[in-house]
Amino acid sequence: MRIVSLLPSATEILFALGAGDRVVGVTFECDHPPQARERRIVSTSALPEGLPPAEIDRVVSARMAAGEDLYHLDRGALATLAADLVVTQDLCAVCAVDVSTVHDALNYLSCRAEVLTVDPHTLRQVLDSVRTIGEATGTGEAADHLITALDRRLAAVRTRVAARRPVPALVLEWTEPPFAPGHWVPDMVAAAGGHCVLGRSGERSFRTGWETVRAAGAEVVVCAPCGFGLSESARLAEQVADRLPPGVPLWAVDANASFARPGPRLVDGVEALAGIFHPEAAEAPDPALAVRLA
Repeated sequence: MRIVSLLPSATEILFALGAGDRVVGVTFECDHPPQARERRIVSTSALPEGLPPAEIDRVVSARMAAGEDLYHLDRGALATLAADLVVTQDLCAVCAVDVSTVHDALNYLSCRAEVLTVDPHTLRQVLDSVRTIGEATGTGEAADHLITALDRRLAAVRTRVAARRPVPALVLEWTEPPFAPGHWVPDMVAAAGGHCVLGRSGERSFRTGWETVRAAGAEVVVCAPCGFGLSESARLAEQVADRLPPGVPLWAVDANASFARPGPRLVDGVEALAGIFHPEAAEAPDPALAVRLA
């Protein structure tokens, strides 16, 4: 089986299930594990590089309103790779190539590849998507083992924080303008012993305002801007620190690694959040994943 993955999270799952040697095409964002960088890139961003957060939001909003794609899909690469399976999503047009674009390209190329659409909205559905990919690639047993291991780690976190008061927390999925978290992030906060003051499980993240942020009652703020690693998250967090409630601890995390991408490393994010919310009960976050700024 020859597989093209149009999602960084799906690429991570495929490699984790032992199917990495069958992955022949990936996106420009697929960087974990490092071997993914050795595969042919078939999807790139249509956004200009180096834009500040506010300008990224403006450009994305304008292109979405105009019905323009945010990604370039290399049809020539798809044709030469002769994929049997293409893994994509229909969850968020900002996050990856839209599934309709994939179908159009395959029809144009008269390609008979199967298209697997993975659209998890909650943390449980993220783990279920591992099984879905396992079934599609003949790695169902490996998927079951991986899910079991991840569930055990989540259970261990929940046990450590079970007797603690849930900490009111705000996770910023974007900084300019501020976005409240959605999809699986509120589940992560709850599993780590927190209470998500803005945002609901399974729903989309949404634009909010700094007055709302300051009035939300958060006792800790975690900056996890979608598409950014730890150093960039820290830089963006510092830029908006004066707009946050005074005296509230401010953390930055590697959003790409363990918050924004719906894959196995979300459990790393849950463990990091537990250490942030309940340092007396959980291990301190990995400094490569989270850093306290204030």
